[in-house]
Amino acid sequence: MYNELRKANILVTGSNGQLGQCLQKIEQNYTSLELHFYKSKDLDITNKDAISQVFKDDSFDFVINCAGYTNVEQAEKESEKAFLINEEGVRNLAQACKKQNSILIHISTDYVFDGKKETPYTEEDIPNPINEYGKSKLAGEQCIQEILETFFIIRTSWLYSEFGHNFLKTILKKSETETELTITTSQKGTPTNANDLATFILDLILINNQKHGIYHFSNSGEATWYDFAKEILSVSGKLDTITLKKTDNYSSLSERPKYSVLNVVKAKKSLGISQNNWKDSIRILLKSS
Repeated sequence: MYNELRKANILVTGSNGQLGQCLQKIEQNYTSLELHFYKSKDLDITNKDAISQVFKDDSFDFVINCAGYTNVEQAEKESEKAFLINEEGVRNLAQACKKQNSILIHISTDYVFDGKKETPYTEEDIPNPINEYGKSKLAGEQCIQEILETFFIIRTSWLYSEFGHNFLKTILKKSETETELTITTSQKGTPTNANDLATFILDLILINNQKHGIYHFSNSGEATWYDFAKEILSVSGKLDTITLKKTDNYSSLSERPKYSVLNVVKAKKSLGISQNNWKDSIRILLKSS
């Protein structure tokens, strides 16, 4: 699809997370890209010396930062830890990338927005996070923009996959032992298959059109968490065995944006990306499992 003659040496941090595992799953499809995967325990991005050692041992054209503190609930209790990883860790990576002339591809979130809009958020909308997780992720974005001139910040939403801990796997697990589930309708966003995001990232490297900056990427359409759960159960053939109830309440330590759908027009126009509908991506994943 893209220029397979494009050669690139790539560092992937946080490769034990779901996005990192999705990148490992598809790397064989990108023969011109050499990816070096580092789990968080092998490369702690909050440790400057550890980062320096990795860059000393090899030179990288790109760094894909999949490392991050992602527990939205726990971040309210551990805000210091969330900022340490999502701000200080990102600052360390950005400084290393500047020194080594590497292009940083950083994964951010729809939670940098407050959810007060009723139309999809564009890259030009002003962030205003309402929880500690979102604040820490925005702080990381700001570090990158202060330190680097060349970077990609990719905001995404409601990631799920066959790997790690995520909403899809939680619903499937609960459906094995429970007969009734109550799911909130109080938030609206876009479920996004992490496999699609992984493909987008590696395609982005191959495109190499130098259109750097902030991009939004998600599957298309919008849904509540109830809609998401209903589709998972429907595709997996378990909807008839579960009583699925709606609630407009959501017991949470952290405030969540009520609406956080991302506008991906910029990525489509600038990068020529394709975009699966969120329902189609769930079906593709579950039918291939």
